[in-house]
Amino acid sequence: MVPPEPRVHTVTVDRMPPQVQTPTPAHVFTRRISASPRGARRARTLARDQLNGWGIPYGSELSDAAAQIVAELAANAVTHGRVPGRSFELRLLLLAGALRIETSDTRAECAPPESVEVPSDEAESGRGLVLVAALAEAWGVEGREIGKTVWARLPLA
Repeated sequence: MVPPEPRVHTVTVDRMPPQVQTPTPAHVFTRRISASPRGARRARTLARDQLNGWGIPYGSELSDAAAQIVAELAANAVTHGRVPGRSFELRLLLLAGALRIETSDTRAECAPPESVEVPSDEAESGRGLVLVAALAEAWGVEGREIGKTVWARLPLA
């Protein structure tokens, strides 16, 4: 008996406009974390462990920069984006040529400023996003259906 010929299906996919397309990540890590100081520390540990699992070793320049950015974004999500009973989300996307770090919370009205300035020596806060801006090749804020996502991008090379 001769096996039947395989069927070939052609699928046409409409492309999104280029300004809306984002690269398809090679790896994605997403975790909901308690919006507390302990949760912010946990986010940093989870990120370093995940990056190590993806081949970005502990103590490397990329791992250390990513851990610092996660710490700052998570601290901001806990401090400024906290809603009682709600957690925040940490998301890491390993893209071709870049690592994208995201934290999402439910408070859209507490978005960070569009640009950052170094605070005065007497200021007790305001240095986190200065560090993020210094370490990342780009960072920004995106609205969500509920809340916002603050993201930063680090080059892999």
